[in-house]
Parts: sequence; structure tokens; C-alpha cells
Amino acid sequence: MLQLSAIDIRSSFINASLRERKALTLPRDFDTLPWDTLDYLGWRDPKIPGIGYVIVDLPEGPVGMLLRQADGKTRTRPQCSWCEDVHLPNEVVFFSIKRAGQAGRNGDTVGTLACAGFECSANVRKLPPVAYVGFDVQAARQRRIEALGVRVSNLARSVRDGT
Repeated sequence: MLQLSAIDIRSSFINASLRERKALTLPRDFDTLPWDTLDYLGWRDPKIPGIGYVIVDLPEGPVGMLLRQADGKTRTRPQCSWCEDVHLPNEVVFFSIKRAGQAGRNGDTVGTLACAGFECSANVRKLPPVAYVGFDVQAARQRRIEALGVRVSNLARSVRDGT
């Protein structure tokens, strides 16, 4: 992911009001983020419980999304729709995302299951277990990294385009 400034981040949000963009708290470690190992930038707002932010670097520019964590708990442990890691060390929660533009003003939303602290970039970079003799773990890890990028980019396009 390309490094972004605070101004780039605030201006990238497609489903947040001007007030919400001004009020957002940047990630704690913003100045030391490992941009080269991030497939997207995601963080939780420490001042507003239940709010998360995700920025995806699309070819046409960064697209930021404000996410709201749903209240309630699931009966079983869900799998993250983004990293699809079955050995997660973290919690997975349901987020709703208001669509951009008129669709969002009409109340249209998209839902997704994601790692609660947006740890997906680290999760897909872990070496997977060897599935069989001759299994190429490096290639499998690379496929997981690419698949994460595709899933998050598709979600951002869906929120942006209202489809």
C-alpha cells in the first residue's frame, strides 16, 4: 500500500460526513506504520467504540470506508471474510458499512465479517501449515496475500459504486 498523509486519509472517505472525517482519530502508530506490508489500512477508533476505518488503495486512488460494529455476539466463532484464516488469534466481528452517495443516504448498507482489529494483513503473511508432501508454502502465502487484496478492493468498489 502507498503511504498516505493525514490529509489523504481524511479526504479518502466515501461514506462519512465532513464531521465524521474531522472527528476521526488516526491510528496510534501512524508515523511508524509498515506501509509495504499492508494490503489495506484498517484501525479502530479508540474514542468511539464500535467504529472502524478501512482505506483501500485502488488504482483510481485511495478509498476510505467508515465501518460500524454490530451489537450482539455470534453463537459460533465466525471466519473472517477477508483473510479467511482458520487459525485466527483474534476475534472476528460483523461490520455494517453505509454505501456511498444517494444509496447510503437512502440507508443501503453492506455487511462483512472481519477481524476485529483489522489484523488480516499480518494473518495472510503467516506461513500456512504444510498440506501435503511438496506443498509450496511460499506460493500459498502469496496467493493468500493476493486474495485478501482482491476481497477488500471488491468490497470498497461495492461500497463506492452502490452495487
